[in-house]
Amino acid sequence: MGKVTRKRYSADFKSKVALEAIKGEQTLAELAAKYGIQQTMIAQWKRPAIGGMSATFSGKAEAATTADTAEIDRLHAKIGQLLVECDCLRDASVRLGLIRGGNK
Repeated sequence: MGKVTRKRYSADFKSKVALEAIKGEQTLAELAAKYGIQQTMIAQWKRPAIGGMSATFSGKAEAATTADTAEIDRLHAKIGQLLVECDCLRDASVRLGLIRGGNK
């Protein structure tokens, strides 16, 4: 028996289908037939979409963005530190004769 792989859907597709489900102009069964997916999948995508809307209006989304920016800055600083340490170790290795030259 061959390996069964799951179909993966993009975030854009999921949000499009979830928005249509939230609008309620068509039933889940109609949407499932229209897009060729299970009704349960649409219901699963609809729940976090509704939950995400409340976060948008409560300011939690902005707080997450700020936290992400702080994390990115911290990681960039760590990368810089590691590059300096790497250069220092390469120079010391050249001086000790463990490696030839100092080519980067």
